Amino acid sequence: MTTPNHYETLDISPQASQAEIKQAYRRLVKLFHPDTKRRGASHDRIAGINAAYEVLSDPQQRESYDRQLHRRDRWGRRVTESQEERQQRTATAQRQHRQRQTGRASDEELLKWLEQVYQPVSHLLGKILNPLQYQIDELAADPFDDELLEDFQAYLEECRESLYKAQRSFRSMPNPPAVAGVAAHLYYCLDQVGDGIDELERFVTSYDDHYLHTGQELFRIAKGLRREAQWGIRDLTK
Repeated sequence: MTTPNHYETLDISPQASQAEIKQAYRRLVKLFHPDTKRRGASHDRIAGINAAYEVLSDPQQRESYDRQLHRRDRWGRRVTESQEERQQRTATAQRQHRQRQTGRASDEELLKWLEQVYQPVSHLLGKILNPLQYQIDELAADPFDDELLEDFQAYLEECRESLYKAQRSFRSMPNPPAVAGVAAHLYYCLDQVGDGIDELERFVTSYDDHYLHTGQELFRIAKGLRREAQWGIRDLTK
């Protein structure tokens, strides 16, 4: 049985726009999240959907994936090369870094970026992402309790404020070429967090659990991207 490619996993055309990719991802997460108990829903299915979305939602990773998808073997047959997502992101970031880099960033420039951009952004992301499970567990005691719901809404308001601060910090100075990969992970992490907050806010107004599950999945992806950024910084500062 042939393993489906990322486009087949999300049930979209290879020419799909970014908006169509995001729309397909949200639809599939709602359909196949294990908590829905629907036929076909499983952790493996949702993991495949998440992996496909992480690649196709990133224009640079998508371009690299498309090139792999259309490679041919020595007999002229199309082949698809499958790699661990972390290895693919790392290889792509390194290749793009070599192509764009015209000179090594000075130690002073790098230090300034770490202090002014990376550290505050990573700290604010932690304030948003880390309390989510606790907040959901608290709300689960009685989702219709006004006091618990107000506490959850206050958490989301704090998340929104922290997100705005993180976005401002991220845009406060250009990214040195040496941290291009780390900056890309932070950028997409912020994007996933924004979408996740949107979904959680929809849950508050509708009590539809699908929004809650989608928000959790988006925050999970964001946590992974934040970890990738942290690993990238460790590699740079070894």
